[in-house]
Amino acid sequence: MKQKKQKKKNHLSFRLNVLFFMVFLLFSGLILRLGFVQIVQGEDFISQLERTSNTTNRAEAPRGIMYDRFGNVVVDNQLELSVTYTNPSQSTSAETMLEIAREIEPMLDMEKETARITPRDRRDYILINMSQEERFDLVSKEERKEIDSISEEYRLEIDRITDEQINALSNKDLQVLAIYREMSRGYANSPQRIKERITDEEAHIISENLDRLPGFEIARHSSRSYAYGDSFKSLFGSTNEIPSERLDYYLSRGYDRSDLVGTSFLELQYEEVLRGRKAIVESITTKQGSQTIDRFVNERLGQRGNDLVLSMDMELQQRFEEIIDEEMRAAGRNSFIKDRSAYGVLMDPRTGDILAMAGFWDPANRERDSYADHIGNVNKAFEMGSSVKVASVLTGFQAGVAAPGTRFNDRPLYFGQQVKRSWNTRGFGWIDDRYALEQSSNVYMFEIAMGMANCSYSPSNTRCETVSEAYSEVRNSFLQFGLGANTGIDLPAYSSGLTGESIKLGNLLDLMIGQYDTYTTLQLAQYIATIANDGYRMEPRLVREIREPGINEQGAVLQKFEPTILNRIEMSDSHIRRVQEGLRAVMTRGTAKSRFSGASYQPAGKTGTAQVSVTVGEGDNRRRVEGNTQTLVGYAPYNNPEIAFAVVVPDVKLERYGGAQGIAQNISKKALDSYFEMKEGRNGPTKVAQPLLD
Repeated sequence: MKQKKQKKKNHLSFRLNVLFFMVFLLFSGLILRLGFVQIVQGEDFISQLERTSNTTNRAEAPRGIMYDRFGNVVVDNQLELSVTYTNPSQSTSAETMLEIAREIEPMLDMEKETARITPRDRRDYILINMSQEERFDLVSKEERKEIDSISEEYRLEIDRITDEQINALSNKDLQVLAIYREMSRGYANSPQRIKERITDEEAHIISENLDRLPGFEIARHSSRSYAYGDSFKSLFGSTNEIPSERLDYYLSRGYDRSDLVGTSFLELQYEEVLRGRKAIVESITTKQGSQTIDRFVNERLGQRGNDLVLSMDMELQQRFEEIIDEEMRAAGRNSFIKDRSAYGVLMDPRTGDILAMAGFWDPANRERDSYADHIGNVNKAFEMGSSVKVASVLTGFQAGVAAPGTRFNDRPLYFGQQVKRSWNTRGFGWIDDRYALEQSSNVYMFEIAMGMANCSYSPSNTRCETVSEAYSEVRNSFLQFGLGANTGIDLPAYSSGLTGESIKLGNLLDLMIGQYDTYTTLQLAQYIATIANDGYRMEPRLVREIREPGINEQGAVLQKFEPTILNRIEMSDSHIRRVQEGLRAVMTRGTAKSRFSGASYQPAGKTGTAQVSVTVGEGDNRRRVEGNTQTLVGYAPYNNPEIAFAVVVPDVKLERYGGAQGIAQNISKKALDSYFEMKEGRNGPTKVAQPLLD
């Protein structure tokens, strides 16, 4: 038995030795082969590599287009030609690039591009054009002995360039510098735009001379085109070069440094969706001497970016803009304390769809090409006045200090030397909640606030126990409606308004009538839409669908955004119905009856005027001017709301100072009339004679 085990063990050892020997032979052969390739054939392979060139050309793909809710193209692409320069190597000297820039300068008009030239660019240009002797004379020998680095020497040379030398640069020098500046900003083997939107004449001349302009190409790209001019344009957003602070972010996602990206609003918010897929053409060429002996081309087709279907109605948007423009021009600049402005949002309270969003801004003593200020609806906040009183009444109901039918005595309230009252200076007497909304009672809201703060009112000495707690309770309640909260709209940036920090009874009373915290027009629209939607706060949205790029029609749906409920306010259905009745009464027999009582679409709403005091003038002419911010919120029809609105007109002079009254109500009435007229028949939006380009 022992003899058999010994034989088996010897047999295994023999096999292992054979295996090790074979592995040794294989490794020896591999080492010999590597040595042969590297030592004997190395020079041949290096020579072959030098004869082989690999060129990759990326053709820019158009961005996705945007449609309105009815399929009208509101943001399109227009084909443009541009001149690009591809640096074949990072070792290309500045002198070589400057020589090429001088060669192409007579072929390009770089007048607009010279505006981007910085003083440092000019100093660099002068330094490059100096001879070695001239540069050496800029820094003394003694200074050079103390210099530790080339960068420090370069800094001294730059500092020694005089203003006289800079001012002596000719227009031709600046044109060359503008070209060189763009060339030097590029990276090896990466196309860099030198000039966009070149003329046909420039394209022809450059094409004829490409053989003596190494690295230059005529490239096609697309610019954003707006068939309806500046209607909604600021909210569509802009495209531009990648911001330096975001460069690493985009490079990590496969972008090239010279790519154009969305830099604001919808273009930025949906960059990954709108971005096109570039066409890539890879050309591998092998030469022997000056002869091409082999060429292989690998091509990947590009594709336009995906399309967006927006919630907006361009026909309604244009009409809304016209209405605001007409009313503001009719009011005139003298009706306003300083700037003339107005903002408005129309939305579907059931879905959160933004149907139209328009703004007008005419700053005092400043010329503007356009009065459009649509983004003011999301980034400018104001004290909104009595339009927030629906939230105040519901807050009182929820806190238990009032209930449907609760009556308070509307009369002047005295707090030491300060008097607080309703717009009817004598007061309305004993009124309930519904009448308080109808006639916009301030005192009713003050009574709710004092009840929440556990106040014992006395004209000479009012005492309150829980003012701070009441502040928190009121603000938390208002947040449920979207007042002071993030609206959730699909934009990369927007304001949430400002909250006052001083916790005093007087400020709490002002908060309840909309004259302390500030809100945006969009927040105001979301708030009233929440009331219209029986307490459900919807997320406002500008994009309804993402679609595949189609040819002359919309492509297949890739993603459909369903309406999103952000929250349901913590108020009972009966309480919400009660304030809805008050909102209807505002339009039929209250503060807005003169314009809305006969409207067939049965609107409901709430007026507001927030007092403002603005300092104007300079020096001895500096003074305070009193005015108000006019607001109106509402929805229609009352029994089945399909549109909610908010209109804000800031800083209108008081009537006794010549201010126009009822501007917000006029705008709102005409906007609602237009909406319901379009339900009966539509003409479609009107295109401008010449599309606006980004």
